[in-house]
Amino acid sequence: MGAMDKDQVLGILAEDYMTPEAVELVARAKAMAPRLAERAREAEAAGMVPVETVQEMKEAGLFRVLQPKRFGGYELDPRVFYRVQMALAEGCMSTAWIYGVIGVHNWQLPLFPEQAQQDVWAKDTGVLIASTYMPTGKAEAVEGGYRFSGRWGFSSGVEHCEWIFLGGLLPKKDGSGALEHATFLLPKSDFRVEKNWDVLGLRATGSHDIVVDGCFVPEHRTHRTNDHSDAGCPGRQTNPGWVYKIPFTQVFQRAVSSACIGALDGAIAHFRERAAAHVGKHGAKTAEDVNAQQAVSEAMMTTDQLKLVLFRNYARIVECARTGERMPVEERLMQRAQASQVPKQCATAASELMRACAASGTYKSNPIERVFRDIHQARGHIANNTDTYARAHGAVMLGMPNADPYI
Repeated sequence: MGAMDKDQVLGILAEDYMTPEAVELVARAKAMAPRLAERAREAEAAGMVPVETVQEMKEAGLFRVLQPKRFGGYELDPRVFYRVQMALAEGCMSTAWIYGVIGVHNWQLPLFPEQAQQDVWAKDTGVLIASTYMPTGKAEAVEGGYRFSGRWGFSSGVEHCEWIFLGGLLPKKDGSGALEHATFLLPKSDFRVEKNWDVLGLRATGSHDIVVDGCFVPEHRTHRTNDHSDAGCPGRQTNPGWVYKIPFTQVFQRAVSSACIGALDGAIAHFRERAAAHVGKHGAKTAEDVNAQQAVSEAMMTTDQLKLVLFRNYARIVECARTGERMPVEERLMQRAQASQVPKQCATAASELMRACAASGTYKSNPIERVFRDIHQARGHIANNTDTYARAHGAVMLGMPNADPYI
């Protein structure tokens, strides 16, 4: 039996979601990666993914992967979305990062009431939405909605967007007095961007702070983020497709971890090219270095294993969304922990590649240096707090109650 193609291995569990249009979208992303790599250093220096890059992604239809067909989207399986993201990340992880966090919003908006969807897409279905979900917003109930204020951090790619999702807390509708996470939808005119993104990695994401000073948010522009019922997701009345029945966390958590896999693949490609030609100051060839040989093999095994788990888990998520089966909490917690592990494992592999590059590899001219920083930066996202989510899963497996409100 001959060796299978890499894409065959990745899709061996269920390849039916890779429709002709899905294959074409992934191919467009792969074709874009070399251009993204050429722009990566300049984008990092500018602290922003180039406008031309975002325009190219728009023209290629990449932001429409999860958007409803009735708004000009493809309404495809989220696995296509993650494949596109990983392909982009091979060229520039910052670009793939903002693609993930902006593109996933075209999946969440369809859960909002129909009027909110019309507010955003009635005139231009290509409008983009930014976000920062940290629940720091202060919402005061007023007639028809809320008076909303606050300051949020880490709004990736916001300078490319006309709308934004912001997190806050609202009393549950059951009258218990308990609070729950809510997503508030605001137009660009209602918030301002405080440019303060000066960090270790993912520098081109432009993940600045957002400030809102007492604007009015109508009730229809709110969504109870963790209420996965039909009542909690009124947009399903006009968007009945199974893809909009997946719980929020199961879509979002992979949008902020999968770029690490693609970025590590990009680093592996650079390392192999470099090692084949590089001779150190003392005359040693990198390709003959046993440490380099081990580092590249272990990195390749890492991305292979992480992709297999990603697509296997998502085959199960899709099955539940299609059939209406509620995934057991133990399984959901396990999947959350596995998603949060991705940046940690990728960071370990990237660190070994950097070590095997030796001293000359630390120059900015080495793309692996940027990947190293970008992946380590990604570990700081709350959804990638691997220790917390591993412990949450472990606690339930040892008989303790589930303490994760997003699960």
